[in-house]
Amino acid sequence: MNRKVVTLLVCLALVFAAGCRRKKYENPIGKDTEQPDKVLFDKAIKDIERGRYEVARLTLNTLMNTYDTSEYLAKAKLAIADSWFREGGSNGMAQAEAEYKDFILFYPTMEEAAESQEKICMIHYKQMEKPDRDNNHALRAEDECRQLLVQFPNSKFAPRVQQMLRNIQEAMAEGEYRVGAFYHKKGSFPAASNRLQNMVDHFPLYSGADEALWELGDSYTKMGARFRDKAGAAYSKIVRDYPLSPRVDDATKQLQQMELPVPEADPVAVARMKYEQENRVKVGMMSRATGMLKRGPDASKAAKSGAPAMAALRPTIPASVPVPAGAAGGGVTDVSIATGVSGATSDLDTKPDARQNQPAEGAAATGSAPAGGAAAGAAPAAPAGTAAAPEQAPLPSNRQPVPAKKGKEKKAKAPKPAKASSKDKK
Repeated sequence: MNRKVVTLLVCLALVFAAGCRRKKYENPIGKDTEQPDKVLFDKAIKDIERGRYEVARLTLNTLMNTYDTSEYLAKAKLAIADSWFREGGSNGMAQAEAEYKDFILFYPTMEEAAESQEKICMIHYKQMEKPDRDNNHALRAEDECRQLLVQFPNSKFAPRVQQMLRNIQEAMAEGEYRVGAFYHKKGSFPAASNRLQNMVDHFPLYSGADEALWELGDSYTKMGARFRDKAGAAYSKIVRDYPLSPRVDDATKQLQQMELPVPEADPVAVARMKYEQENRVKVGMMSRATGMLKRGPDASKAAKSGAPAMAALRPTIPASVPVPAGAAGGGVTDVSIATGVSGATSDLDTKPDARQNQPAEGAAATGSAPAGGAAAGAAPAAPAGTAAAPEQAPLPSNRQPVPAKKGKEKKAKAPKPAKASSKDKK
């Protein structure tokens, strides 16, 4: 047998043996005593290490119910959650999350509370799908990671969870970008600009933010001249905030064609992009080949620095939707009632009982107008010689006009005359 083949088989055997070895459970209490609660706790820990999780939970529940004032009470409750976490599976992960949340509720000041919250983040992080699939676990993982950073900001688990949050938001931003790119390719530019604008504003650390900004500027450009400023802002953001992007030269040319000022590169952005390029994880050939078999998203391009977004992504209104009058400043919150208008000629203003006097049928049918030849409340006519105001360009729509079919239309044939029957001929 070839020596290379033998070496490969030996390596695979070592990897398999290392994977089958169970991870040792760290005993949080190292005192060697003969107390009954300590004996029960040690027995449960050994059962967890050997994979006998059900037996370990029965022992720990016996400890908690029998010795309710034991110093191992909190550790026993945490060990129950860890046993479910190690057991795995959808049922085990759900039970582990519930136990960890109970531990944080009963022991919020202990150091293990932050560890429990980190385990909850990991539960949903391990169940995340790829960006083009269901993102329910990604949303849950994002919420739980933000909860740890808010509730335990000085914990030793905070830096690890912060990086985990960057990985989660990288996958979420990738999913939003794919939707926006689909609308852009389809020609639905209002929908594409809405998705891409919301994504780049909320996830500035996304590795493909420069390409998203380029498609955003192109969408605004094709939506018409009224969105010229928004297109220029997108191109300017590429030059200023992503100076090492390959789209910088194209964005600069677009700004020059639009006769808009070209901003200077932000030195902080230059340093950040250099750091990301130097610390980016390199994906090997084997990882690329087996990437399709993995369940979770690829986090190799996720940012390694910068503060992640601490708010949830909310849907926004497209820029092509007109804003109602008075809604630009947050809407109208005060309501006033006027009793009358000076110089009003309506019967409702001059006669209190006008509603009781119903008009005659003839007047209602003919629609007679009051004296003066104009209907009450009608808009005044425009003076002679004045031109009507030019209409604004129509707002862009996601529905593209269907092109007319080429070719000559077939003329309708005239109906043939009915044939005479044999009786008519006679």
